[in-house]
Order: sequence, then structure tokens, then C-alpha cells
Amino acid sequence: MESQRKSSGEEDSSGERGLLHTWKGYSYSVTPERVLLSRPVLQAALGTRHGVLLVEGGQVYSFGEFPWKQSQVSEVGPLKPVLESALSGQRVVAVAAGSFHSGALTEDGGVHMWGENSFGQCGLSSLTVVPNPTPVAVMDPDTSPPHTIRVLELACGEQHSLALSAQHEVWAWGSGCQLGLVTTFFPVWKPQKVEHLVGRHVLQVACGAFHSLALVRCLPPQESRRPLPDKCGQCNQLLYTMTDKEDHVIISDSHYCPLGVELLAEGEARLGPGRSPPLGLQSSPSEPLSSHTSASVPGPHPSITEHTDYERGRTVAQNGEVLTTTDADISAAGTDSDRAVGGVGGAGSRNSPYPDDQAVKEYLKKLSDTSLAEETAKMTIAGASFQPPADSLDLLTSDLIPGVMPVTTSSALNSLVSSCASAVGERVVSTYEALSLKKMINYYYPGVVGVAGVPGGVPGGFPGGPAEERVRLEESMQGKKSCSTGDIREEEAEGLSRRLSLPGLLSQVSPRLLRRASRPRVRAVPLTPVGGLPEAGELLPSLQTEVWSWGRGEEGQLGHGDNLPRLQPLCIKCLSSKEVVLVAAGAHHSLALTAQSQVFSWGSNSSGQLGHMASPTTIPRLATLSEGIRVWDVGAGAQHTLLLADGDCYQPILYYSGQQVREGAQDAPQDQTEGYSYTQQPVLLPFCMNLGYVSGVFAGGQSCVALADRSVMGFTASLHELATAERKFYCKLSSVKNHILRPLLDLESLSTALGPASTVLLRSLARCYSHLCHLTGQHSASLTANLRRRREFKSLVMLEHASIFLDTYNEYCCSVGNFLVMGGFQALAKPSLEFFGKCPELLQRLAESSEENIPLSDLLVTLFYLPMRHLHEYGRLLLKLGTCFEVSSVDYQKLQDGCSKFEALALHLKRRRKEAEYTYHFWKSFPGKMTDSLRNPRRRLICESSNKALTLQNSGRFSVNWFILFNDALVHAQFSTHHVFPLATLWVEPIPEENTGLHGLKVISPEETFTLLACSSMEKAKWLRSINQAVDQAMSGAGQSGSGAGQRAEPPISRTASYTFYKDSRLKEAIYEGRWLAGKPNGRGMVKWLDGRIYTGTFKNGLEDGFGDYVMPSKTLNLNDHYQGHWKEGKMHGIGTYKYATGELYEGSFQDNMRHGHGMLRSGTLNSSSPSVFIGQWVHDKKTGYGVFDDITRGEKYMGMWQDDQRQGTGVIVTQFGLYYEGAFNNNKMQGTGVLLSEDNTTYEGEFSEDWTLNGKGVLTMPNGDYFEGSFTGEWGSGLKVTGSFFKPNLYDSDGDKGRAVKLGRLAVRPEEKWRVVFEECWMRLGCEAPGQGENQRAWENIAVALTTSRRRHRDSPEMNLSRTQNRTLESLEFIPQQHVGPVTMEKYDSIRRYLIKACDTPLHPLGWLMETLVAVYRMTYVGVGANRRLLLQAVNEIMSYLARIFQLVRFLFPDLPEEGGAIPEPSSDPQDKKDSNCADTQLESPKPGRVVSSSALLLPVLLPRLYPPLFTLYALEKEREDDVYWECVLRLNKQPDVALLAFLGVQHKFWPVSVPVLGEKTEVVSSTKDACFASATETLQQISTTFTPSDKLQVIQLTFEEITKEVMSSLEDNFLWSMDDLFPVFLYVVLRARIRNLGSEVSLIEDLMDPCVQHGEHGIMFTTLKACYYQIQHEKTT
Repeated sequence: MESQRKSSGEEDSSGERGLLHTWKGYSYSVTPERVLLSRPVLQAALGTRHGVLLVEGGQVYSFGEFPWKQSQVSEVGPLKPVLESALSGQRVVAVAAGSFHSGALTEDGGVHMWGENSFGQCGLSSLTVVPNPTPVAVMDPDTSPPHTIRVLELACGEQHSLALSAQHEVWAWGSGCQLGLVTTFFPVWKPQKVEHLVGRHVLQVACGAFHSLALVRCLPPQESRRPLPDKCGQCNQLLYTMTDKEDHVIISDSHYCPLGVELLAEGEARLGPGRSPPLGLQSSPSEPLSSHTSASVPGPHPSITEHTDYERGRTVAQNGEVLTTTDADISAAGTDSDRAVGGVGGAGSRNSPYPDDQAVKEYLKKLSDTSLAEETAKMTIAGASFQPPADSLDLLTSDLIPGVMPVTTSSALNSLVSSCASAVGERVVSTYEALSLKKMINYYYPGVVGVAGVPGGVPGGFPGGPAEERVRLEESMQGKKSCSTGDIREEEAEGLSRRLSLPGLLSQVSPRLLRRASRPRVRAVPLTPVGGLPEAGELLPSLQTEVWSWGRGEEGQLGHGDNLPRLQPLCIKCLSSKEVVLVAAGAHHSLALTAQSQVFSWGSNSSGQLGHMASPTTIPRLATLSEGIRVWDVGAGAQHTLLLADGDCYQPILYYSGQQVREGAQDAPQDQTEGYSYTQQPVLLPFCMNLGYVSGVFAGGQSCVALADRSVMGFTASLHELATAERKFYCKLSSVKNHILRPLLDLESLSTALGPASTVLLRSLARCYSHLCHLTGQHSASLTANLRRRREFKSLVMLEHASIFLDTYNEYCCSVGNFLVMGGFQALAKPSLEFFGKCPELLQRLAESSEENIPLSDLLVTLFYLPMRHLHEYGRLLLKLGTCFEVSSVDYQKLQDGCSKFEALALHLKRRRKEAEYTYHFWKSFPGKMTDSLRNPRRRLICESSNKALTLQNSGRFSVNWFILFNDALVHAQFSTHHVFPLATLWVEPIPEENTGLHGLKVISPEETFTLLACSSMEKAKWLRSINQAVDQAMSGAGQSGSGAGQRAEPPISRTASYTFYKDSRLKEAIYEGRWLAGKPNGRGMVKWLDGRIYTGTFKNGLEDGFGDYVMPSKTLNLNDHYQGHWKEGKMHGIGTYKYATGELYEGSFQDNMRHGHGMLRSGTLNSSSPSVFIGQWVHDKKTGYGVFDDITRGEKYMGMWQDDQRQGTGVIVTQFGLYYEGAFNNNKMQGTGVLLSEDNTTYEGEFSEDWTLNGKGVLTMPNGDYFEGSFTGEWGSGLKVTGSFFKPNLYDSDGDKGRAVKLGRLAVRPEEKWRVVFEECWMRLGCEAPGQGENQRAWENIAVALTTSRRRHRDSPEMNLSRTQNRTLESLEFIPQQHVGPVTMEKYDSIRRYLIKACDTPLHPLGWLMETLVAVYRMTYVGVGANRRLLLQAVNEIMSYLARIFQLVRFLFPDLPEEGGAIPEPSSDPQDKKDSNCADTQLESPKPGRVVSSSALLLPVLLPRLYPPLFTLYALEKEREDDVYWECVLRLNKQPDVALLAFLGVQHKFWPVSVPVLGEKTEVVSSTKDACFASATETLQQISTTFTPSDKLQVIQLTFEEITKEVMSSLEDNFLWSMDDLFPVFLYVVLRARIRNLGSEVSLIEDLMDPCVQHGEHGIMFTTLKACYYQIQHEKTT
């Protein structure tokens, strides 16, 4: 900071900062002496006769008397401090001084102590004095190994020391009960943790001579709800006792347990009874019975005076005389009300909730006395804080304060209270009956919140009381010199008795009065936020604090209302709600400084050091200071107090309170105070203005010290001014809250005057005001702490976290505006008038209004808008700070930015206020039903056309059109109707004037478009700008701070908004949420119809378009229809999935909301009544074209043509019982010519009339070849009538067989007719109207678009996530390959093949989709019932047709690819040749110069593996008999050993292997060797079953031949060539040994699907050899 400021020429020498002045006493002749040091002083601490100073750089100096320095000088004058050289090398950050010892704290949290140590106060054992600073280890023994505790703060007393750790726990050492430790052995040499404060967040510690203080953050409210104990946890005695007297009952809680606090087993402290409440340890200022205190519980914090009936406390006695309590009586409630009343059913420092014994005796006596009025004037009713017993309390709490839950007290108290009811005298009851119940309830349970230590009850705030009484009361308050009118009424001494007696119970009050009392109150607003502002967090100091004290109490310095010692820390309850921010302890007195700059003091007042003359001094009371004096630092010495305060200007002033010190006075013994003069109240020290800007005061012994800065360039002055302004502002806010807001909220007539809506708004206003007030309090405490410590601006929260302030002000301004708009302030005027009377001087004073006769409502508006002015103050002071720096510096920029933020907000809020006022006047000017229906709190008027500035184009002559623009809607009113257009869905554009000459604006809303005509171009521009700005703000969440800056010329044409349709027939009353474009839904969105239909997906021009999800509830079933798929122009169009409520599921194509194209419908589940699956073509929701229908119930499968959901045309049916029919169908029946075969090959060929019913001419052939020819009637399988001839053909004539075999498939659907719609869909996806017709380039673009959109959709919906490899494949496919142009070389051919493999791998690619669909339909056809051997030929032909049609697509994409059978030239280089032949998937023919292009070579590797299972099953069924014969022979021949088998098969001896490798070693072949010869060739051949395509299988056969050759070559000469006669027996041996189960099926598959160009090559010969082996083995038994 120093260097920063020097750069800007601020304070050139350190001699202007940290100047130390010291003096004694307060007489006019006193002149402070300046202590000269080379560096600025940061902190001072004073003992009885010595002091310690901390200077910049972390060095420590001492001055005064130090008898502990034996060898050195034992006394040094205050003007010549000596350096503590033992601390050199350590960077000290804080110092502390006890009476005769000192402490220092280093940067790393280490503690050093020196001085007197007789009582262990230096924490070093075996030394009575410690001459030089010595490290003291603060170790936590509970950890292993014990670790060092980092210390944040030190405090020293006479015989003890305290340390505050970084964990905010307190550690103590030394001697005496002021340690707060659970021990009786003193001294305590090692620092020990004060267990009773564990779990609390301690903020500060202070030490008096023999007592200790701690400032503790309150616990959150939920932690403070615990049941009250019945008995003392230490000595087990009852906490409450009851004594019966003649006319009353005394309940006493005066049980005293010397410990004051007991320890619970969990190590948690619980208060002992006696001196303080059983709940003392809860840090919440409220008692658990009611959550109503301000500091940490939402709800009211009561103070008796606030609620005393302001008819000046009249009571009517039995004899009818009026009994009046005077002002003084009422004002006595003060702090005790906060203690006793503050916790219902259990009190602050006085635990009993009942009036004191003596007080009630006197009261009863006086009731019968004649001089009633005079006597009562002296009596203190407020001191006897009456409270209802718990049972009647429940009734009250629930009725009066909605925010408070009634909680019953413990059983002991309950039983006492109930037994008291009968004992109370009749006389008391009647007196209480006569009291106004309002007053009683206010005594018992004040409903008003008392916040921030300033409970209400201002003289000016007394409702109903005549003005002169108010004035009289004000004067009496002034007489008491209280710091601000009616702040805290101090409790009188008599109120301290521990025994209180119980007058009449509420339950005995008349029911009429009770009914009055139970009226609901207008208030559930906690006027103090719990835990501060959430976002402020740890940035700002906490105001919800408690003060805890322990140690000796003979002077009352503990503040618990007695003179007893406390061995354990105990909470001073009456300070819990006072927002204490600093505590200080003198030798025998204590001080607490609040956020509202008030000082509470208690303890010894022998020299007037408490700053007031009230007694007793055993409880905290306010020091008496003039109005407007705000204290912000305190110091406490042996018998004096030093106060640092704000005066009229922002230069601080000093007050002194306590003993006058004369020359040579230090020699007088301390206890002889006779003859000394002392102050009655704090006196101003006249020299304070000469010291400069004092930043801190310290006191100790008889001395005073002030630390001051000189302000060069105004930096220090500006910092002080900022803090002063904030303190003043906080006091102002608190005043308004306590004297205006709280009393108003509590008025009974409030809810009736305001009405429910405005009441809610007022509560919201109160809540926001409270937030603002609390934030200001925290901020003022933060600024004050900054002055005491660093005095720099960089740590200012308002700069670093300005948003906290901006948001709070914004929210507050909004709440005031809302209340104003709804006429709240006008409505509030009446109840306010009753409350403040005709002369609202208090209001005028607080609202800073000087005008005469200003209406009350305007006064209230001014008052509540007052905080906005403070934003200008922030801006001004930040700017003032900025002027201390060079304009180019970063610091200046930072301050300038902060200033502009606050100034911008101030302007913005000013604008908001104007808007609110304008809107209010509008509502007032145009009353009526329409405007009432439009009126809502957040709505603001921008402009309206009542001046006829705007008309509707083409409107009738007599029509009235009135346009009103609000911040959220444009309203069009006509006669009695009006329509509201929400701004978020409003588009406006100017109509060019050159064509029409009219000043027109075109307004577009989702359902209406109309033209507005303005009277002039200026008016047109105004409305255009206004509407656009309003739309822009409505979209950006109106009212962002400084929203005037950087506005767009017009709002975006595309936007996100929600809208409810009211007109559109299709969307009527539906709600749309999503993206819009120029008045139409466009982009992603969701529509919800009233009948439960929901569409979620993309829109285009207001219609569903793209991918979407549609749910439609079924009217009959309690389920939904659900469609997920593509849409076009508002209709289902494209691929989708439709789940019907009935359980049916359709997957496939749609068009115009109908199933159209290829699709699959599953009906029912497998166990339902009629499960079936149809896959095929649909036209306009009906099955039409080719399709396969699997009727699972009947076990039939139909493959054929359909029309209008009926079988029509040619088709095939197979059944699970082996029946096969092919032929004509008509009207869903077999009708016409057909062929029927049964499992045993019985065949009928002829006419049919019904399903399975023969009718007409035909031929019936038996399995053995016999046949009937003639006329047949009857159903197959249930007896046929035959009219015709029977033939038994010649045994050797096989023509019949041949004829029958040829007929199959003739009447079935031709393969190229099947699945045409699937291929057409694929062509469509490539952008072709018909197969082969279209542009190649466009097809590639369509592929890229399809892949990209699909990927995006998959990315957006997590349930459709793709794997990483799929993503990579997609990415590579999105690039259009270059191979589709130019002549195809081998290299290009290879890359085309690789592209096709990838494309077919992803269903998002059109080819991949085609492949997936074809596989699905093929499996649907030939699996299950379709696995019928008679379908083999059709299955093979279907694959061939797939190849041809896919090849057509491939050639369209790669037009330069040669047609089927065309050749590609091979590259010339040999190595390339080899590489190609190795890596190619398809077979390269070795003798050929190039590769022949064929669909099977290119596409079978992709297609066949997917179709292999159903296809091979058909082959296996077809070849079953042959394979069985073959297999039987294989098993039989394989029983022979190798040599025998080779001999049997006729293998020439020279080919017999001599030795074979077994486990890597050569072994001789002997006669018993088996399965060893040609083993590698056998293994190779076995792989034929693991390959799919014919080319792969042929490759296996070739490798087998190579293996045989290799083995034979090893024993013969190299140039050996096979002849077929030699080769065949060897190969036959290998085939037998390979034991291939379905070799016949393998052979047939290769034969059927083999590439035609391979048949005559080497592969063809090898395949022929294998086939010959197969037939040879079948017939082996005959040879």
C-alpha cells in the first residue's frame, strides 16, 4: 500500500502514518505527547505500568516499568521505547499486554510471552519472571502426534492469558477462575482449550484483571432448539421451586450451582441453572421456545416498551379508579426485557418468567390504597417482566406470530404453572381481566421485532397517545441522555430479584378478550435476516453475535446481574440481539461496542468509567452520549474508558470517561479513589482534533494511547469519510426499521387497510429493507475494522464484490416499486395517520423532508426511496478516493470502475422509481374493471395511446382502439374487450413510408398480425423504440442494473419464449415453450395441449418439422400412444417408431401421419391373444405390396403380395408342420392355381378355393411317384374327394420327379419384386426420385448431411449415445471420398471396398440403413417357421437380387466403377502385386492380369456374414439326408489308423509320410499311428466351417492343397507336379480326417454363390475336387 501511494504522490513519508500519542486523564490542560519512532506504529497495548508497541516491519518496542528485566534498565519513559531484540528475525503481527506481562504473535501464528510469571500467565513453567520474549507452544494434546495450534489473537489479564486459535477456539493459561478451565489446580502452565466454547465460532477475546470476555458468533437457529432441563445436571436439585403465600404463589428459579455450567458427556457445554438460563450455551439470542429474536432467528425480537399499550399504560382497578404508569416505568424495561421476555418461558440472565415477589406484594397492596395514582408512578411494572405460562403461551404464539411454532416447556415448569392456577387470588384475576388484553399480550409476548440492539418503542412511535404525552416522553428520554431516543431502557435494580411471583393466568381472562387477541396479525416478516446475506458469506463480519463472560464477578463485571463468580463461560443474554462487534475489558469493568455505534458497559463504576450513573452496574447498560455521536472504537483501562467516535464531521473525536489523573497520581495506590474527581458521563477531549485522523485507541493502567494518521492528498480522510457515512447510514436505516416499519407492520388495522395482496407486498418490502439494513450493518463493521487495521482500499468488499450490494439494492428498489404501483403507500397512509398522528414530525425528520403539509403517503414514499440516495454517496466517495491516485494507475481504474457501477445503478433505480410512479398515476387515472384486471405489482407502464397517437389500420369508423405498452405486454383495448400480447413473443417492424406515405408499424404475434398507424414519423419512431426496448428487456429478465447501457437497436428476431395459444384451431389452449422466429415456433421446443398431448422436438415455420417426440393419451385405455421419429410440416413423415396404447409397436416409415413405406408392425406380445409380426410395404396406413406376415398363434408364415391389408396376388405360406404352399391369393384366401407340398413330399398341383381347401382340377402325386389326376374337393388333411384317374409310372422313369422339382418357386413372388420399397427409400435418401435417376454430387451431399444431423441428435440425447469407435467411423464417413471420380485403379477399388465396409457398419449411412433393413427382413422371412428346406432356392435368389440392386447403388455413387464382369488393370510392379494379393479380402486370381469387378466379390463380404445363420440353416435342412449318409461313412472310415486308411483309399506309397512331427519332435509313422499324417492340411480344411463367403471358403481349400503339397514335397524331389490321379486319394484322406459335419451344405453354398468368373480357374478345379470327394465318401460303402 505504501509503495502504491507513493507512486501517486500521496503520503511521501512514513512519518505521516501510525503516529502515537499518549496522555493521562481528561482535564483541559492535558496535552498528548507524541512518541517518536522511525516507523509507523500499527498497534499498541497497555499494562498497568508498561506498554508494548508493534511497528511496521513486525518489530516490537516496550516502554514504562518492567521489573522483570533484571540486568537491564527496569524503567523507560514512554517517549523513549526500547526494541525487544529477542523478537528480531520474527515478523510480529499483533501484541498484547496484561497488568504485568506481555505477549506477541508472529506471522505463522506462534506465541511469545515475557514479564511476570508467578501465576503461570506467561505459560512457561519453573520461572517466576520471564525477562525476554520466549516462545510458548500451544499444542493440541488430542491429536497424535500433538500438533501446534496456529493463534490469531492474544489477550492478557493480571494473572492469565487467552489465545484465539485459527479454528476459532479459545486456549487459556495462568491462574484463577477467569481461565474457564475445568480444573482446581493452579497455575496452569501449559495452554489448555476452554472446552465450554468448543463447537462455537469465537470472533474475539478480551481480558480484564480477573475476568474474561469472548465475542462469539451465534449458532444457526436450528441448533438452538433443545428441551429445557428439569433438574440441575451437577447437583441434581430442582431448578424451579414453588412457595404458597396467602394471596399469591411464588415460583423461583433461584437455584445456584457454583460452577454455573456443567459439562455434558459429549463434551458439549450446558448451562447450569441458577445464574443463567438452561439454554445459555445456545448461541442464538433467542430461546429455543420461540424463534423470534432478531439476531439469528426469523421472527420478532420483543422488547416490552415497544408494545406497551401507548394509552400510557392505563389499568382499571376494581374500584374503578384509573391507575397510570408513567413514562419512566415503561422505559425501565430496557435490556431486561430482552433477557427476560426475549426468551419465552425461560429468560436471559434471569431465568424466571414471572414478576418479582416484592414488586407484586407492593402492587397488590397499592391496589387497595387510595393514593393509587401517585404511588404507582414510582413503581416499575416493566421491571416485573410478566410472562404467560407455557400452556397459555402455546395458544398465543400460534395465533400471534405465524412464524413461531409453539413449543412446550419442560414438565416441571408445566406442572408448577398448572398448580399455580388455583392458588392465585381472585383479586389479581379481576384486575388482570380489567387490563386491556392488548397490553397484557404485549407484556407477555411482545410481537414486535427488536433488531440490531435498537428495540422500537420510540416516543414518536406510540400509537394513539396524544402529542403532548409523546413530547413529554421524548423530553424524559433526553433527560436520561440516552444515545438515541428510546433506544434501550435500562432495567432498574429492583428487577434483579431472582424470585418472581405469578399473577393471574391468561386462561382466566374472559373469552371475549381472548377472541380479540387471537386475530391474525399482519406479520410473518423476520426483520433481521438469519445469518446475513447468503452471498455475503465470510466476506463481511457477522452481526449475529453473543458476548460470553467468566471469571470473578464481585464488581458485576461479568454482566449477569449479580456479583458471583463464574468458573465457565456464560452467555450475557441481553447482548445477544445487540449486534456486538467488539468487546473490551478494563481492570474491573467491561465494554461492548455494537454495529450501531453504541457502547454497553457494566462492572465497576467507582470512577464513572462506565459512562453512565445508572445502577446496578451488574448488567450491560448504554453509555450516555449525546445524540448523533457514533462510537467505533473503545479502550478500557484500570479505572477509565476511552471512546473513539464520529462527530459532526468525519474527523474522529475522542471521549474520556473515568478517573481524572493528577500530576504524580501514578504513585497513589490504585484503590484510593477518594479525593479524585471523575466523570459522570463521557467527556469530549478537546485536543482530539489536533491529532489528525485517529484510527484506534488503547487504554491500560492510567494511560491512554491514540494512533493517528495525517491525511496528505486526502486518502486517509476519504477512507474515514466512507466509514463514517456508512455508520451514519446504518443508524438511519435501523431507526426507520424500528420506529416506522416495525410499528406499522404490527398495526392491527393493517391487513384490513391494505388488503391481502398489498399486505404480502409490504412484507416483501420489509424483508428486502431488512436485508439491505443488515448488509449495510455488516459493511459498516467491515469498513470500521479496515480503519482499525490496514487502512487501505484494496480489501473493500464494495469493490471486490460489488454485485452483493447491487443485487440487494436492486431487489429492494423492486419491492418498493411493486408496493407503490399497487397503491400500497396510499392505503398505508390511513393506518399511519392513526399511528403517527396529525403531525408526523418523526416521519418528516427521518425522511429528511423540509416541505410543509406534504401528504403522508408521499412522505412514506420519500422515506422508503431514501436508501437509493446512498448509492450516489458510494459513487462520490469512491471517486474521491480515486483522486488520490494517478489517473493512469490500476488503483484509480479500480476505484473509477466501482464508482461508475454504483452511479449507473443509482440512475437505473431512479428511472425505475419514475416508471413505478408513472404506472401508479396511470392506474389512478384510469380506474375500471379492465385496468384492475391488468394491474399487477411487477408491471410498469412504458407508454399508451390515449392521445390518439396510434390507431389500427383498417379499423371501423366508430371503433375505439387504445394501445398500452407495459414492460411485459402490449395491450390492445377496444370498448369492453381487450387483448394482451406478451412482449416475449412480439415482433415489430417499421413499414417503409415511401410506398404508402403512412407511418406504419407491422406488429407480429404468434396468432395475429396487424398494422398500427402513428400520427407522425416522430410518434412512429417513439413507439418503435419503446416496443423494441421493452421486448429486449422482457427477454433479458427486465431490470438488470444499468440496463440503459449498450442496448441493441432491436431485439433478436430469433428467441426463446413461452406462449399459450388462444385462437389457432390446431393449437388452441396449448402451451408452447421453445425457440421462435418472427412470430412462429422455429427450432427446438415443446407443446403441451390441454388434453394431455405433448410434442417435444424441432419446429419450422410454426409446424413440427424434424425429429420429435409425441405423446398422446388414449381415451379408452389409461395409457399413451407414443411416437418418436421424424416430422414434416406438422405431420409424422419419415422414419419413426409408434408405440400404441394397445401394445402394438410400429417401426418404419410415415407420411402425412400415416404408415407409408417400409415398416414393421408387432401386434401383441408372445403370450398375448394374437401375437403376430408384419414386415413389408405400407400405403396410406394399409399393408400393400410385398410383405412377410408371421402369425405366431397359428404357426404360419406368409410371404407374398398384399393389398389393403389383405393377401392378394402371388405368395408362399409355410407352416410349422412342414406344409408348403405357393400360388395365388385373392381376398385374403388361397384362391386360384397353387402348389401344395407336405413334409413327406406328397404334392398337389391345381385349383384352390379357400385356405388349404382343394376345389377343381389338379394332380396329386405320392412320395413314391404314383399320382392322381382329376377333380378334387375338400380340406387338406381331413379327407379329399377325388374324381379322376390313378397312375403308377414306370419305376425307371424319373420325369415325374424332374417336373415336380422344377415347379417350385414358379408361383412365388420374383426375387427382384421383393423389398422394392426398401431400395426405393434408400434411393430417396440419396436424393433420387427413382433408382438410378439423380445427381451423383447431390447424393454425396445428402449422405454428409444425414450423418452430421444424426450425429448431432445422438450427441444431444444421452440415451442414444454412440461408442467411441462408432463416432470415429461417422467422422471418417462425413468426408466425401475422392474415389467417386476418375478411372478406377486397383488402389481406388480397394479404398471403395473399405468405404463400403465402413458405410455398411453404421445405420446412419443410407447404405448402412439399407444393409440393416435387408438383414432384418431376411431374418424375419427365413427364421422360425420360415426355416423350411423348400425355401432354400428363394433364399439364395433373394441374396443374388440384393447383390445386383446394391451394386446398382454403388455404381451410382462411384460411376467410374466398371459394370459386373468388367476388369480392372493390375499395376505392373510385382511387390505391389504380392501385397495386394495378401491383403485383399476377396480372392485374386493368380493367372489373370487384373481383377474382375463383380457384385459378389465386392458386397458378399459385407452382406453374407449378417445373413449366414438363416441361410446355412436352410442348406443344412435341404442336404440333411445326404449329409447323414456322408457322416456315417466318415465316422466308420475314421476308425482306421493312418496307414490302413491311406492303403484303403489307394494313396500311392511314395506319398505316405515316413515321419510326422508330434509336439515338435519327429516321430516314425507306424501301423498304429492315427490322426498324425497330413495333420496340418486337415486342420486347415477344418477352417472352412468358420468362414462365411464362398471366396473365403475357396481360399481355405487352396491353403489345404498347399499344405498337402508342402508335406509331400518334403520327402520327394522339388520339381514334382501333381496329377489328379495322385492328388485325389490324398485329398480324400484329408477330407475324411477333417470330419466336417455339414460338408454337403458347405459345398452347395459355395456352388450357388460362387463368383462366376472363378468357376474355370484354379479355384474352380480345387472346388470340383472337394465336391468329388464329398460324393465319393457318400458312395464309399458301395465301392
